[in-house]
Amino acid sequence: MLTDAETEKPLRLPEWLRKNVLLNDKSRRVHSLIQEFDLNTVCQSARCPNKDECFSSGTATFMINGNVCTRGCTFCSVPKGKPPDLPDENEPVNISYAAKTLGLNHVVITSVNRDELLDQGSKQFAKTINILRKEIPNVTIEVLTPDFRGDENCIKIVVDACPDIYNHNLETVPRLYRDVRPGAIYERSLELIKFVKESNPQIITKSGLMLGLGEEIKEVIHVMQDLFCYKCDYLTLGQYMQPTRESLPVYRYLLPQEFEDLKEIGLKIGFKKVFSGPLVRSSYHAGALHRA
Repeated sequence: MLTDAETEKPLRLPEWLRKNVLLNDKSRRVHSLIQEFDLNTVCQSARCPNKDECFSSGTATFMINGNVCTRGCTFCSVPKGKPPDLPDENEPVNISYAAKTLGLNHVVITSVNRDELLDQGSKQFAKTINILRKEIPNVTIEVLTPDFRGDENCIKIVVDACPDIYNHNLETVPRLYRDVRPGAIYERSLELIKFVKESNPQIITKSGLMLGLGEEIKEVIHVMQDLFCYKCDYLTLGQYMQPTRESLPVYRYLLPQEFEDLKEIGLKIGFKKVFSGPLVRSSYHAGALHRA
């Protein structure tokens, strides 16, 4: 349980997590395109601390299947409840227009959970991937999907569209799942990653953890070992930052050196690439990580 942190005064944000990014023409262009094509981004909905930096560099992570999530994860600020509408049929085309206009060569697509749909939103992923491939030659596509409640048919729909990278985040250690990811199952998420790799070995598998929620370092290393055993290629590790007052509080802020140490451990475990740092997020510099 996280009750100790909940009763304490909020921790002061350390200097290494403070950002002051000046908005520019590129960021205004991103904002304009998002509004013009009626798109959602996880940058805005999840209140990502890197939003201004990414927008100012002319990129964003698109979020499909609407802006209301059927899950109740307590770390996330995406609106929760019953989605009012079916997925927008124009969304995949609009994302391709926006990505093409921005000149993106690496596109990251994520989604809210749509547990109420028969396909759980998987077909919208496939449609978006297929249209991006058609409209942008040589684009690399990364998806960050929900767990689809472990439904292999839904997972296969996304896999068969052949994204270059398939990401599904474990988010935290098993002991904290009840508090952090209610509705999710640790083993089910691991099995998803393994299923993706076994279904198409050419797809790069990826996962990530937020740190600072009360986990112990030995628990983090155990999760890293599990991920490698379940055929995960890329790993991201970043600091959890409380997006709203209603969200889970930060238990502690890890030092930058701790992230460096975990990166070295991850590489020794055998991950192909590890992106670890206080401000690292799943899609933060995702293209650069892939190309490095």
